[in-house]
Amino acid sequence: MSRTILVAPLTESAFAPFGDVLAADGPPDRLINQGLCSRWHDRARLDFGAETDPPGHPGLSIFLAEPRALPYRLEMVERHPEGSQAFVPMHQHPFLVIVAPDEGGAPGTPRAFLTDGAQAINLHRGTWHGVLTPLATPGLFAVIDRIGPTPNLREHWFDTPWEVRE
Repeated sequence: MSRTILVAPLTESAFAPFGDVLAADGPPDRLINQGLCSRWHDRARLDFGAETDPPGHPGLSIFLAEPRALPYRLEMVERHPEGSQAFVPMHQHPFLVIVAPDEGGAPGTPRAFLTDGAQAINLHRGTWHGVLTPLATPGLFAVIDRIGPTPNLREHWFDTPWEVRE
């Protein structure tokens, strides 16, 4: 037995409670490099836990994830209480983003979004989210997150899994 979540397009307004959508949409904030490069400036609220004890620092890692397919069985979500986490695809394929609101320290009803292939995301500190879920090969991503000596990971396994569908 499972519960169903329908996938929605990833938009700034729908995703705002969970994080930032990173995309080169709308007019650029400025032109740089002698007018040959458009810059969409400061698009994410990156948080590396500078005020935590011990403090963390920004890290850039490369992830290669196995592609998944819809319908997708969601059994677990995780969160990082000490810092944000950004996923920047190194390809032009849509990927699945699953998030859930916090309800008293546990995840509430999950929501599922599908990127358009040119979007990246930044999850705010403490946001419950599914694992990295590419839908095509290669599942190659640059990940910007907090690096520090503490685990910075909490997992929640659902008693009844969810099924994510289009």
